[in-house]
Amino acid sequence: MRVRLPEERPAEPPTGFKIAHPMLSQDGTRAGFTGVSLGGALPYGVLDEAHCVYGLRHRAPHRRCDCGFHCVHDRAAAEAMLCTAEHRSAVLLEVAILGVYIRFELGFRYARQRVRSATVGPCACGAAAVALADAGWGRPGWRGLAASCAGCVRGRTAVSLATFARLGGEGLRVRAGGGAVQPAGADVSEGLAELEGLGVSELVAEAALLQARLDWFQSRLARLGERGTGQG
Repeated sequence: MRVRLPEERPAEPPTGFKIAHPMLSQDGTRAGFTGVSLGGALPYGVLDEAHCVYGLRHRAPHRRCDCGFHCVHDRAAAEAMLCTAEHRSAVLLEVAILGVYIRFELGFRYARQRVRSATVGPCACGAAAVALADAGWGRPGWRGLAASCAGCVRGRTAVSLATFARLGGEGLRVRAGGGAVQPAGADVSEGLAELEGLGVSELVAEAALLQARLDWFQSRLARLGERGTGQG
């Protein structure tokens, strides 16, 4: 006799937490994520459906397989995963669990999800992130991204947090979760602070990226000028 699992019919989709790496499509028109463990080879969208990573034809999540999206119940448990060296560049996701799911003691395994919000950690230098920049790795057709401050973006492919949210769609919210505020570029940031309060945070972030790139190009031009003077 087969034991049937209890069925739940919640009035609203359950909420869970997980970590993932932000991704940008090769043409720069789509944003998504990729997992840090079993499903890391398959980038997914903000609203997406799980498939069996082993190529089997059953629907995820299957009771006799470990396929499907995974998340934990507790936000703190997901944040703890960000402490490990291999996960430092990942972001924290809050997800809505859709479709069929299997409940476990620590979390869920489920068929569909909508990423509600993504919290981006500080830049590798410790400053607060204003962008997601090329992390130097990727998947076919997708670039892996990592948190970056305005000063560390330089010439890398990058998008502001607000632009990433817009490319992801489905009402995705992206915010910077921590890091020291940079004194560099304060003249620009202070001048744009009032605009941010008016609901144009995307303009503020894009302006910070532009300022960072201008600073980088100016430093390169200065070095070339010094070399030219030396040769004369």
